[in-house]
Amino acid sequence: MWRNPGGAAVLPAQPIRGLLDRLIAASSLIPNDPVLDMREFAWTANLRANWSAIRDEAAAALCGAAQRLPLWNHGGEADLARCPATASALAQIPGLVSARYSTLASGVHVPRRRGATKGLVTCHLGLSVPRDGDVRMALADRMLRWGEGETLVFDDSYEHEIWNEASGARTVLSLQFRRPLKQPARWLAERLL
Repeated sequence: MWRNPGGAAVLPAQPIRGLLDRLIAASSLIPNDPVLDMREFAWTANLRANWSAIRDEAAAALCGAAQRLPLWNHGGEADLARCPATASALAQIPGLVSARYSTLASGVHVPRRRGATKGLVTCHLGLSVPRDGDVRMALADRMLRWGEGETLVFDDSYEHEIWNEASGARTVLSLQFRRPLKQPARWLAERLL
């Protein structure tokens, strides 16, 4: 991310972004696939083991009104005091950049988009996933679905699109963490974040 003279963040232009993404991909210590094997990230087991407590904290914190509740952003806790199970799980994640509870209401479609940088990897822990309809994400050439208590680790720098065609809302714990990288790409990715 770059800053203009007024200080506002500006994403790099497409050709520059492509170059940066290729450099990051070439230096990645994990695969560059759109969907990553959760076993590459041992801490996801802790999320799955504690998902019901995390789900209960999310339900209480969201109170059915908010669609997103920031919990952690670049090392600053936003609202973890009333979410001890979530706080404990987040403390286990190396390179954590952001975390939030995120709800996708029934009937919502999130158009095709890409994440800001290949320097981040995303993980979703399914907290509440309706079963009476289709809640899915198209990511690159794959169609993915969330499961309650399951983790989905993916690279959101690939184009993705989301639908909730069920009668209820889908809620996940959404995390972004630093992609493990060799130098000098690690230094560059840190500057972009």
